[in-house]
Amino acid sequence: MANTAPVDSEGIRLAKRVAAQAGVSRRDAELLIENGAVRVDGVQQTLPQSRVLPHQRVEIDAGVKPQPVEPVTLLLYKPAGMPIDTAHELLVAANHHEPERAGRRFLPAHARGQRCMTPLEAGASGLVAYTQEWRVERKLHEDAAFLEHEVMVDVAGAVSPEALARLERSPARVSIGRQTAEQTGLRFALKGERPGQIAHICDGADLRILAMRRIRIGRVQLAGLQPGQWRYLAPHERF
Repeated sequence: MANTAPVDSEGIRLAKRVAAQAGVSRRDAELLIENGAVRVDGVQQTLPQSRVLPHQRVEIDAGVKPQPVEPVTLLLYKPAGMPIDTAHELLVAANHHEPERAGRRFLPAHARGQRCMTPLEAGASGLVAYTQEWRVERKLHEDAAFLEHEVMVDVAGAVSPEALARLERSPARVSIGRQTAEQTGLRFALKGERPGQIAHICDGADLRILAMRRIRIGRVQLAGLQPGQWRYLAPHERF
């Protein structure tokens, strides 16, 4: 029996439809879509390879130029226990910090090619910076040894004067926060902090780490993020 299904039953690529409708090249059509300027039946589309049927309404925002999506820097609150090699998987729309969503639209291109510039060990949580911006990448690379990291560290038991003296001889500035017989909260400020360095310092003072959370890199704060959430580096923020 012959196949009687219409040849356009699966539609055509959205980029092809936009190119024909707007009278632009296929590449320019892809850029319009990636910039969030195209809606299908009123729903924004950001994937040029998605398919559209002949009866569907395609709208293109007026005044949007077909140009590459501007590179961005993303700040992630990495949860404890997640390897840094897989933490980039959290950079999706569903994890975008909700208060920021109203004023900043996430595009899939914002997550592509992101480079992790401030890794954390798997057991630690806290602020991790990813970037597509070459200026930010150069800053974090060239100033890595001078950039101060602030890390909250919970250790088992009370910290003795002897242990505190050992901490004070380390490269870090260490202060004691809350302290009980079961647990002590320490605040580390350390320039050029590397994964494993704070653990090494604590080992040298015979302190057992229970939890570790980075709350600041340079002048950039973890702010109101929850574990697994991310936000954009704001235009006024500088590391």
